[in-house]
Amino acid sequence: MNPNPTASAHSAAPATPPLVWLPADHRQLGPNDMPYLLLGDKYARAVKVGAQAQPVLFPLAEAAQVGALLALVDGVMLTGSPSNVHPAHFDEDVHDPTLPLDPERDALTLALVRACIAQQVPLLGICRGFQEINVALGGSLHQTVHAVPGLMDHRDPDGLPLEQQYGPSHPVRLAEGSALAQWAGGTQAMVNSLHGQGIGRLAPGVRALAWAEDGLVEAIEVQGATEFAYAVQWHPEWRCEQNPFYATTFEAFGQALRRRQQRRLQAQLAQSTTGAPSATGA
Repeated sequence: MNPNPTASAHSAAPATPPLVWLPADHRQLGPNDMPYLLLGDKYARAVKVGAQAQPVLFPLAEAAQVGALLALVDGVMLTGSPSNVHPAHFDEDVHDPTLPLDPERDALTLALVRACIAQQVPLLGICRGFQEINVALGGSLHQTVHAVPGLMDHRDPDGLPLEQQYGPSHPVRLAEGSALAQWAGGTQAMVNSLHGQGIGRLAPGVRALAWAEDGLVEAIEVQGATEFAYAVQWHPEWRCEQNPFYATTFEAFGQALRRRQQRRLQAQLAQSTTGAPSATGA
C-alpha cells in the first residue's frame, strides 16, 4: 500500500472526481415504521471535501451484485451507524436485544469488504465500518465494551451538543512507522469516542495500528492488501477539514482513489478499443 498523499487532494483532483460507494443504513422511521435507506451527511461531505471525490449510493444492492458494482467505482467507505453488526457473524448470541441491528447492511458490507481486498479497491472503515472489516475477515467484537473488565466506557454522554460529542475524548497510541503515525505527525493523537462496541479478537491478517489507554484496538490495516485498506474506531469524518490528522487521512484516501480511477479508466479504454475485457484491479 502507498498510504502517503504526494500532493494535496485539492491540487490533485481530476476534472471528473473519483466515485466512492457508501452503503446505506436500513432504518424504520416515523409512527408507522416506514422503511428508509439512510446516509449521514457528515460521511458524504467528508468524501466530497476531504477526499475530493463523489459519494454514490446503490440502493438495495445485494451481495451477489458486489463484483459488478465495484467495477463502477474507485473506492468504498464503510460508515458508522446507530446499528451494530449482528453477533451471529462471530458466533455469539445477542447480549442486549434493545440495541439496534441491521442485517440487510451486514449481508452487503461483509461481502463488500472481502471483494474490495480481492479486487484492490481502496477501502476506508469508520466506527461500524471498522468493526465490519474485522468481522468480515474472521474477527470478533465486544458487544458491550464498557462491561468488559479493564476497559473504559467509550460511549459519548447523552445530551451534549454535537461539537462536544465529536470533540477530543481520549488519546490513542499509534504504531510507530505506520501510515496513521505519518498522517498524525507522531505516535500520539487525540480522537473522539462515540462507540459502545469494539474489537474483541483481531481477524487473521489484520494488524492493529492504534490503541486507547485501556488497550482497546482503535485502528487497523489489512496486511497484504495491495491498496489502501485502513479503518478507525473514531470519527475522522466530523469536520475533517478542521483537524489536520483527520484531513490528512482523507487526503491519503483520496490519493488512493485517484490511483484506482486511473487504472479503471485505462481498463475501460482498453476494452473499448480492443473489445476484450480488462481487469480494473490490475
